[in-house]
Amino acid sequence: MRKYLFNGAIIGSIVGAWGVLQTTRKGPRDWRLILTWISWALTLAVAVGTVKKEADDRSLSS
Repeated sequence: MRKYLFNGAIIGSIVGAWGVLQTTRKGPRDWRLILTWISWALTLAVAVGTVKKEADDRSLSS
C-alpha cells in the first residue's frame, strides 16, 4: 500500500482532484465538467497502473 501512497503520480492525481473539486463547486455545470471528471479518473487509472507495473517489474527482476 505504501508504494501507492508515496508515488509521485498518485500524489499528483490527488492534487489534481482538489482542482476538479473546486471546479465542480464554483464552475458552471455543463458538458465540460463531465469531461474534467473523466480526465481526472483516467489520470488516476494510469497512475495506479504505472505503480502496479513498476512493482511487478521489480518483483520479476529480483
